[in-house]
Amino acid sequence: MAFATPASAQGSLNMLCAPAADWCEAIAAAFQKETGIRVSMARKSAGEILAQIRAEAQNPRTDIWFGASAETHISAAESNLLQPYTSPNMEKLHPWSKRVHEMAKGHCVGVSSGAIGIAWNRELLARKNLPVPTSWADLLKPVYRGEIQLPNPNSSGTAYTIIAGLVQLWDEDRAFDYLKQLHANVNAYPRSGAAPMQAVARGETGLAVSFNMEVASAAQAGFPIEISYPAEGTSYEVACMSIVRGARNATQARRFYDWYLTPAAMDIGPAVNQWHVPAHTEAKPDPRIPDLASIKLVDYDFAAYGQSTRRRQILERWDREVGALPR
Repeated sequence: MAFATPASAQGSLNMLCAPAADWCEAIAAAFQKETGIRVSMARKSAGEILAQIRAEAQNPRTDIWFGASAETHISAAESNLLQPYTSPNMEKLHPWSKRVHEMAKGHCVGVSSGAIGIAWNRELLARKNLPVPTSWADLLKPVYRGEIQLPNPNSSGTAYTIIAGLVQLWDEDRAFDYLKQLHANVNAYPRSGAAPMQAVARGETGLAVSFNMEVASAAQAGFPIEISYPAEGTSYEVACMSIVRGARNATQARRFYDWYLTPAAMDIGPAVNQWHVPAHTEAKPDPRIPDLASIKLVDYDFAAYGQSTRRRQILERWDREVGALPR
């Protein structure tokens, strides 16, 4: 999506954006209005962005990558697809944002955070007389057969965060045994991380595993959707931003990077019904932004699960042991 060019154009910027389209469009438009830099933006899922950046490695067409989990960015950095940058605007970012920047050796910075939960449609569950799940174990109950959607980890960063979280909560064998059992209750594995939550919001399926900020957005839009957090513990993400190695518009990319690491830019999300936890400590507080401190979170190792070999191993095992199962 290309935005109209202001009269005092200051160059151009090509951006790939992983969050909801409304948010991507809003930040692109705000940056262009403030700087005069013409923005060409495309919204894609995390896996699709990573695949595109890999394919363009010898002739990069993307300058800035906004959104998607830290693991995805770290995997790209390990493959020498990103260039390091330390913004002068990092001082007042939350520790989790700075920690990811350090773990990635400066190749990305955290821009937002959110936790994985179990989303459910209260009207559908009431109509079918289904209980509200409160744990990973609950999702295995036969009463939920055909009622659950999960995203596909080959294209969805959300799905990878779910699986990597289960591996860290238990161990890899137990996590995959769980996913194989859960498969009996799953009706679809859509490519987008947000798609299962959207299906729940529309009443097309009863349950999904999704990020809490996605559910908050749907609830604020009036859909009968709620979320609970697995009693055993759950994973979370730090969504990141990075500059592509060999970017044609590197100066403009650094300017966007600096611009977004300000409270005003981070306040754009809630203005378009996006309730991610912002990385800047001085962003406006809002009770609709989920409180991560109240959720039992796994001790998530972004560096380890961002490694290309580890990521590939997990995806290949999912394809072999879960994705290949009949439905």
